[in-house]
Amino acid sequence: MTETKSNNGLKVIAGLLGVVLLGTIIYTVSLYQDKKKTTTALTQEKELVVDDLNNLKSEYDKAILESNATNEELVAARDNIAKYIDSVQGMKADIASLSRYRRQVSVLKAEREKLLKQVDSLTSSNTLLAMQRDSTFVELEKQTVFNDSLVVQNTQLADAVERGSALSLSTFTVDAVKERNNGKLVSTSRAKATDKFKVCFTIADNVIAEAGDREFFIEVLDPQGNVLGDSFSKSSEDGASITYSKGTNFYYENSSLDVCDYINKPASDFQKGNYMVNVYDSKLKLMGTSKFALK
Repeated sequence: MTETKSNNGLKVIAGLLGVVLLGTIIYTVSLYQDKKKTTTALTQEKELVVDDLNNLKSEYDKAILESNATNEELVAARDNIAKYIDSVQGMKADIASLSRYRRQVSVLKAEREKLLKQVDSLTSSNTLLAMQRDSTFVELEKQTVFNDSLVVQNTQLADAVERGSALSLSTFTVDAVKERNNGKLVSTSRAKATDKFKVCFTIADNVIAEAGDREFFIEVLDPQGNVLGDSFSKSSEDGASITYSKGTNFYYENSSLDVCDYINKPASDFQKGNYMVNVYDSKLKLMGTSKFALK
């Protein structure tokens, strides 16, 4: 009798385990199918973005061929789109990246309309000028004004590209830390316990910025306004200058990048009071400021 009950119990347990196993298999298969569908959708969306960019590039190629003279703005815009195509083809598809590139495609389409209108306008003006070679000085004066307007537009476009390619910080933190005997760093707010300042910042992604080696300068001001560290000096081409505590170098590849560096304490302990930390780029543009106090 007891053995029969035991066998029945084992059968019940085996049945339950079978149901659980079946449910787990169904759930796992469902997750795999959902992931596969999402991956397929993202891949298709990525291909659509690439197709849109290729269509834009083709339109620029056609406009350049039809133009009587080489238009630097069209060539630069076409080459810029080629860079975007390479970036999209090489990236890992995700919703955030694809949304950003979708918005960029809209911007590029608007830019295309503007540039093609400028080319049409310039072509019409050149044709009119050829037909009116013997026109009066007033007509030549008008053409000069028009050309000056194009120069201004080109300058404004170059300035906009330069501003758009400038790097920026998405996060900026400073932490006073104490180094334990085992080398581990722990945060502290006490001046005497502080061994160094940990300065960390995140450089935001920028697809049109030039990739390569970059240098930022960290300036730490003590409660009296003096620069901590070895106090290096740096001047920019426009005459600006700073005295900084430490320079930090890194390689930027257009994607978000976390950078951390340390400022060691002076010969004596850190003083109590309020501190300020500034970060500048290579052109001495102020990227971020952080303030904190030590007790």
